Amino acid sequence: MNIETLRDYCLTKAGVTESFPFGETTLVFKVGGKIFALADIESRPTTVNLKCDPERAVQLRDEYSAVMPGYHMNKTHWNTVLIDGSVRSSMVHEWIDHSYELVRKSLPKAIREQLN
Repeated sequence: MNIETLRDYCLTKAGVTESFPFGETTLVFKVGGKIFALADIESRPTTVNLKCDPERAVQLRDEYSAVMPGYHMNKTHWNTVLIDGSVRSSMVHEWIDHSYELVRKSLPKAIREQLN
């Protein structure tokens, strides 16, 4: 997986927008105006910050060396994932889905219904 395939996958989700609100190197994906993924487009390997259930976040960090506490994020709720080939793309997709769903569930009901 690289930044292009990561971007393509994030954009398949309903209601997702992308922008560069923090400068030219941090690509941000939002649903309902809330961030669910941030990717550093210049880092090698590519890195992505994903929201995560706190208990699951700790489990993933223990299980995968490519998963660490979220860089410049609330480390209880965010993980940074190195896209270095050590984690299957399908697993990264699952983590993107989890992040998207956590943020989507936190949106007001009216906005959630618009996404359906």
